[in-house]
Amino acid sequence: MKDPMVLSDAQQVIGRRWSEGQTQEQARIFGLARDTLDFISATGQWYSFLDFREGHEVRSSTMTPEECAPELRELLSKTERFFRSLLDDPASAGEQDAIRAILDALRFISSTCQYESLAGFLERVESNAPPMVVAAFETSAQAESWLRNHPSPPVFADVLIGDRYHDVAYDRESNFRRLPWNRDLERYLGWLEMNDPPVASASFATREEAQAWLRAQSHPPLRTWVLIAGEFHLAVYHPNVNHRALYPLSMALRDA
Repeated sequence: MKDPMVLSDAQQVIGRRWSEGQTQEQARIFGLARDTLDFISATGQWYSFLDFREGHEVRSSTMTPEECAPELRELLSKTERFFRSLLDDPASAGEQDAIRAILDALRFISSTCQYESLAGFLERVESNAPPMVVAAFETSAQAESWLRNHPSPPVFADVLIGDRYHDVAYDRESNFRRLPWNRDLERYLGWLEMNDPPVASASFATREEAQAWLRAQSHPPLRTWVLIAGEFHLAVYHPNVNHRALYPLSMALRDA
């Protein structure tokens, strides 16, 4: 596997330029670059991105660019122009490789016409929704079968098995495949409790009642707090996999 730290290095370039005094336009440009890199990781497209950077053809959306989000297309173009201008900036000495990675990430989205998927990801970011998952399974056996038969597993992405998050570990050269569990959800719940203290939007006597309510929502929110038998739960909708879940706040990892 080529060094995936290239995405981390690119994020550091963005972080060094982020400041409290930046203009709103700069914030939009830096934010889009940051979120585009995160999108590639969260959707497990590292190998597709690597192939794109090496000049190989990658599968694109069936939609034409004209059908895709025009405002996002315009902002992507503006962001690309900004980072392209940094390549010749003396202040960017030593950062050219990371800047090229940012430019390639922006071009990857445009070339594969993933505007709508990226727009959905940006909505999740703005809503402080739970970490994105690329698949959801009831049992480990289902997940293992999916991983075993997948032609190109989404490396670095998260999947749900029951109510637990798991990493997709995959190495293309050795065909190594695993689904180790992680604590992304628990850390997220701890962070959310601190930054958006729970206020219930609905209350239920039993989990079954809450599940029925969540299933009945035609357009469920990405996340909302509910009470079940007096205990806070986060009701979550993962639209990209059409999965609805209830996570008890008691799962949260809190800073000591």
